[in-house]
Amino acid sequence: MTTADPVEDYLATLTTSLHGPARAKAAMMREVRDGLADAVEAQTRFGVPHDQAAHRAVRDFGRADEIAPSFQRELTIAQTRRTARAAAVAVPVLVVCQLLLHTAARDPDWRLGALAAHLAALATAAGLLAVTALTATGPLTRLLPTPHRLPAAVAWTATAAAVGMALAAVALAVTSALSANWPLTALAGVLATVAHGVVAASARACRQCARAVQEHR
Repeated sequence: MTTADPVEDYLATLTTSLHGPARAKAAMMREVRDGLADAVEAQTRFGVPHDQAAHRAVRDFGRADEIAPSFQRELTIAQTRRTARAAAVAVPVLVVCQLLLHTAARDPDWRLGALAAHLAALATAAGLLAVTALTATGPLTRLLPTPHRLPAAVAWTATAAAVGMALAAVALAVTSALSANWPLTALAGVLATVAHGVVAASARACRQCARAVQEHR
């Protein structure tokens, strides 16, 4: 019978406990794997059996539950930046939807006007928070710690923007049949639908990372 590889077991445990962007997480795990492999190789050169060397390398690296919090913070910052960029890209989509709905709201239906005003507020909030998040998680991290509530704030703002785009897509789909400029209205509705999917997925991942950081604290 063959025994399980301590390094692979360690990597599997650490990988399962972490949440974040797939590419960043994969790169992080490669660095850990390479570091453990180097440690095992260094010991086997001195005649230490491979299994014993693997156990020592894992022990010296630190328990998974001890190093997971710092790794999770790094992944959460990466996901926060990704979600902030998605929210920033969503701003022009929200503005276009708001302008089109504002134009359509010249008829007696006050609900379109209310939705247009709501989208304008969301675009402003998403833009400001995106700039703040990208600044706070960029060069400023060398001088100041990242606010621990920032990931959750970005996640929920992006969630609100995604919901707003979903509502805008429905409203534009309904009004496109009545609009004189229906091709542009319909195109904006499709764009809002696509942007909603991108922002909603990123916001969901950011909420998961924010919860994971709180669990590791």
